[in-house]
Amino acid sequence: MFHRTCKLSILLASTLLLVSVASADPVASPDSTTVLLQKAVNGNWRSTAHKARDPYRHPVETLQFFGIKPDMTLIELEPGGGWYTEILAPFLYAHGHLIEASAPTFAAKLKADPAVYGHIEKVISFAPPEQVHLGADNSVDMVLTFRNTHDWLNHSPITLAAVFKAAFDVLKSGGVFGITEHRAKPFADAAESAKALHRIPQDYLIALALKTGFRLTGVSEINANPKDPEDINVHRLPPDLAGPDSEHAKMKAIGESDRMTLRFVKP
Repeated sequence: MFHRTCKLSILLASTLLLVSVASADPVASPDSTTVLLQKAVNGNWRSTAHKARDPYRHPVETLQFFGIKPDMTLIELEPGGGWYTEILAPFLYAHGHLIEASAPTFAAKLKADPAVYGHIEKVISFAPPEQVHLGADNSVDMVLTFRNTHDWLNHSPITLAAVFKAAFDVLKSGGVFGITEHRAKPFADAAESAKALHRIPQDYLIALALKTGFRLTGVSEINANPKDPEDINVHRLPPDLAGPDSEHAKMKAIGESDRMTLRFVKP
């Protein structure tokens, strides 16, 4: 009985916090977006491990840079473990629409916690290069991708270009394509660095987006890390620490990877 009561109490507390995040007026004040984002970031549905990465991933500042608003229709590309989904879902709960472009297995995470994810509009199949279509043309306000572009480039430059084209097509005029990615050294060989280091040169992504038809409207150093030498595989760094034990202290001193943060707009 005690454990059941505790479980119900935790569920009720989580639901009340989600209601608080969702019910706030999105235009109540100039700071309302910041308040809503911070509430989502502070949510007790986020694990301690995920919250520990906030100082490296800067979710509030990153989403503000992209220009997110609570009433947007937004597509998140390949959310992986759902680190950003845990923030986007409650933020957009009341006034917006969140669409997850993901493998079918991601739906299991969403079904496991309907209090947080129950308002997600849908999960669409997304498996480049076989499936990259994101929906009707000119239908969404924002498309976001977090540290995915190197994976698509690893498949082929054509695959990465197809994803950029799909994002361009689904966005409305004035819609935002937001990217964060592990940064390689300037003008490095993009395909080689993506494969060996899981990094892409910033100039390569900007050139591809411009070729696709986007306009570059912002470059931010929010997620930069000057301690990162940019010439090592990102998985050797935290949180993975995939290298030998003898280098873990050195890698922890560097911190997570240096990342570019780019905002593009469809004309």
